[in-house]
Amino acid sequence: MSASFARALEAAHDAAGSQNHPTSTLYVVATPIGNLADISLRALLVLQKVDVVACEDTRHTQQMLRAYGLDRPHAQLLALHQHNEAEASEAVIARLSQGERVAYVSDAGTPAISDPGARLVAAVRRAGYRVLPLPGASSVTTALSASGMTGENGFVFTGFLPSKSGERQQAVQALALESRAVVLLEAPHRIEALAAALAVLGDRQITVGRELTKQFEQIETLSAQDLPAWLAEKPERQRGEFALVLHDAPVAHNGGEGLRVLQLLLPELPLKTAVKLAADITGESKNALYEQALELKKG
Repeated sequence: MSASFARALEAAHDAAGSQNHPTSTLYVVATPIGNLADISLRALLVLQKVDVVACEDTRHTQQMLRAYGLDRPHAQLLALHQHNEAEASEAVIARLSQGERVAYVSDAGTPAISDPGARLVAAVRRAGYRVLPLPGASSVTTALSASGMTGENGFVFTGFLPSKSGERQQAVQALALESRAVVLLEAPHRIEALAAALAVLGDRQITVGRELTKQFEQIETLSAQDLPAWLAEKPERQRGEFALVLHDAPVAHNGGEGLRVLQLLLPELPLKTAVKLAADITGESKNALYEQALELKKG
């Protein structure tokens, strides 16, 4: 363990040591998606305090714990992944029934978001035990924060599209009809196929996050139709894990339709309610309609 992580463990005890950490509880712990420094002080304390760490890959997790000076005996690590989640969940519940604290971590990021963990959480809740989430790193929010999206229309997390060509094309056709931003994930060996499928979306913007938080991190925004050529330009652009943000579709303005709807609604409804309804009816920007509503009120 480096001196810096030793100091981090001391800081973790200072910051969270006095907090309550109930027994018979599952702690869902977010871990770094690439940069070991992206661990929270609270996560360090909980990973040290729990009786057992359930994890997607015991070897990967042991390596991570060892880096923080939290090396554990093999008996205190429990494999829980997509192929054994139901069976392993029963083992977790058995430990909770004995008053133990159990942490669950996936290989990277926040569990149960395109990673195992959701079935475990549901099973633990059904069994009547408490689940405490520890927030932290996530490729979804990391990619969104670097995309420049305003969030006005919200976003949809889709994760990995189907691997079969026909099913993937159908999924992309559905994305073409989605006006909100969409977050996608992809592995390096499938990124070319995904880019080719997304190219039909034309000039719709995509922010590509490659190797987020890692040494060779790369973030670029370009049109969907340009993505295949961008990937092909340099071989290293096809390496690493990918998080992509398909930007929300440009709003089609309806020649003053929003203003007309506002003029009908404002005399009958509060300003914010009228703006929301006008945006829902016309698909126009809520912020722009709000400014128009203020002008109408002044007039």
